[in-house]
Amino acid sequence: MYEPVRDFYMAKGFGGRKGFGKRPAVLVIDLARAWIDESSPLGSRNLEPVVANTAAILDVARANEVPVFFTIMAFDPAGIETVGPVGRKVYNNVKAKSFTRGTKMVEVDPRLNRQPDEIVIEKPRGSAFWESPLQSYLIGRDVDTVIVTGCSTSGCVRSTSESAHNLNYHVIVAAEAVGDRHHLAHECNLTDIDLRFGDVTPVDEVIRYIRNLPPAARR
Repeated sequence: MYEPVRDFYMAKGFGGRKGFGKRPAVLVIDLARAWIDESSPLGSRNLEPVVANTAAILDVARANEVPVFFTIMAFDPAGIETVGPVGRKVYNNVKAKSFTRGTKMVEVDPRLNRQPDEIVIEKPRGSAFWESPLQSYLIGRDVDTVIVTGCSTSGCVRSTSESAHNLNYHVIVAAEAVGDRHHLAHECNLTDIDLRFGDVTPVDEVIRYIRNLPPAARR
C-alpha cells in the first residue's frame, strides 16, 4: 500500500542505495521479554517471526566471526530515571512495569542464544547510540556496516537506523527480522527507513553477504 509513497519520494531523489560495506556488526534491538511476552503490556505475537529470523542471522554471524550487540531498555523500579517530559510521553506507569531493571522482562530472549562475548547495552532512549558506548565498540572493531534487527520498526529500529545513518555507517535493515506491534506502523516506517536512512534488505540476502565475507572482514 505504500508503493505510491515510495514512487513519489524516489522521484524526488530519495531512496538511494548505501550497499554493504566491508566490516559488519549485527545489532539486535530490544528483543527482550517485555516486547515479546504477551504477559507484558507491550508484548506482541507479531514479533515471533522477528525472533526466528534474527536467530537465523545470528547463527551465520557467529559462524563467520561477525560481532553481535544486543540492546535492552531498563529503568529503576521507583521511576526516578523517567521523571520529566520524556517519561510522561513514553514511559508511563503501564510501560514502566515492563522495563524494571533486574527483572525477567528485560532479559534478552533466550531463543537468541546470546554468547558470553556478545555485549548487552542498556539504552535510555530509542536509539542504540544515544548516551551508550555502542559507537566506541564499533570503532574499536573497525565496523563500517550495521545490520539492524529487532523492534520496534516505528520506534527503536527507526531511531537506531537514523543515528547510524547520521554517523555515516552502511545501514542494512533486515526486512523480515524487524517488526512492530501493528502492521501499518511497521510498513509505514519500514518504507520511510528505506527511503531515508538505510537499505531494507531481505534476510536471505543479508545471510548471503555474511557468508561471503572474506577472512579479513571478520573480527
